[in-house]
Amino acid sequence: MPVLVEQDEDNIFIVSCPVFKGCHSYEKTIDDALANITEVIQMCLEEEKDKQHKTQNRFIGFRELQLPLKTAQA
Repeated sequence: MPVLVEQDEDNIFIVSCPVFKGCHSYEKTIDDALANITEVIQMCLEEEKDKQHKTQNRFIGFRELQLPLKTAQA
């Protein structure tokens, strides 16, 4: 299952699973965040079993975009 790991300005680790909407974990250590996202993914999988219509996103991949920086004009 793919996960995205980020760290915010307060050094909190944010782990998200793009396969499920709203599937995130926030913790002070990466190990705790990964452990928690595993639990959250399990909950999402259980929830999906109960639904008749599958609402999972299909993970395609990550891409890097290059955008030009706008300079301040005087």
